[in-house]
Amino acid sequence: MEDKKTASWSILMASSNSSFGQSASFYLTGIPGYENMHHFISIPFCILYLVGIVGNCTILHIIHTDKSLHEPMYYFLAMLSLTDMGMSISTLPTVLKIFWFDARKIEVNACIAQMYFIHTFSLMESAVLLAMAFDRYIAICDPLRYSSKLTPRRILYIGVLIVARCSVVLPVILTRIPTFSFCHSRVLSHSYCLHQDVIRLACTDISFNIVYGLFVVAFYWGIDSLGILLSYACILHSVLGIASQRGKFKALNTCASHICAVLILYVPMIGLSLVHRFAKHSSPIIHITMANIYLLVPPVLNPIIYSIKTKQIRQGFLRILLPKRVGLVQT
Repeated sequence: MEDKKTASWSILMASSNSSFGQSASFYLTGIPGYENMHHFISIPFCILYLVGIVGNCTILHIIHTDKSLHEPMYYFLAMLSLTDMGMSISTLPTVLKIFWFDARKIEVNACIAQMYFIHTFSLMESAVLLAMAFDRYIAICDPLRYSSKLTPRRILYIGVLIVARCSVVLPVILTRIPTFSFCHSRVLSHSYCLHQDVIRLACTDISFNIVYGLFVVAFYWGIDSLGILLSYACILHSVLGIASQRGKFKALNTCASHICAVLILYVPMIGLSLVHRFAKHSSPIIHITMANIYLLVPPVLNPIIYSIKTKQIRQGFLRILLPKRVGLVQT
């Protein structure tokens, strides 16, 4: 069975060495060398997707139903949960299709759509984290004007700006992909479509896509990370001015969840970039693992972190899981 799968995959690799015009499709990759174990490998992936989607849906439900959480901090947390769900759902169809049915073929339009949503939600996640850093800055450095500065209308404007900012940047390069010639291989190295993975297979000039992609990474991610760093520099300066140790700890504790969310997104992203640039000839398993960590871990861990570190969210989870016991404690 394993030899049969390996042989069919070799035939697929050979047949993909044709021009883009002859067959407007790409072929995705599961876990190379472990094709016979894809059904077992799908189990942890299913668990991660389930935890991520259910966890973020639960946070949205808690914030929606608990009126005491209708505050700026939790509105931004709802935005983070929405982007996390978007990241999970963007990769879910092709990943499970490969692991369950060994269906690797993906049409070019579906591939471009998946690229758009994956990269757009990644940019949105970074922008939402910047907005949350700004929220923490105002809450700690200017608490008396917190409610007047972050009104529901302004939060709505911020959300619309984040969506507009991240939605319009990618079509410029993605619409060029159907014009490329793929005269060698059309086999991608992941279980989903990524821009950098697709353009490396093109035989035509891809310099515009490379330069524009680097600009997007440097400008958007650079501005977001710099804004987060500046916000926390101001927060740290303000916290150091607090006289009591308890006050300092309480102020910093309100930032703990957000700092963890930032690290969960940025550390895998930096690691994936380093692997792509400095470890191109390393095992494909490393590239695939890093990409999966980057796209799957934040949606899974963010609800867990906020449910542990944020009392109101934790109580909301407990009300859902143990309604009778929580009701008795409250009475």
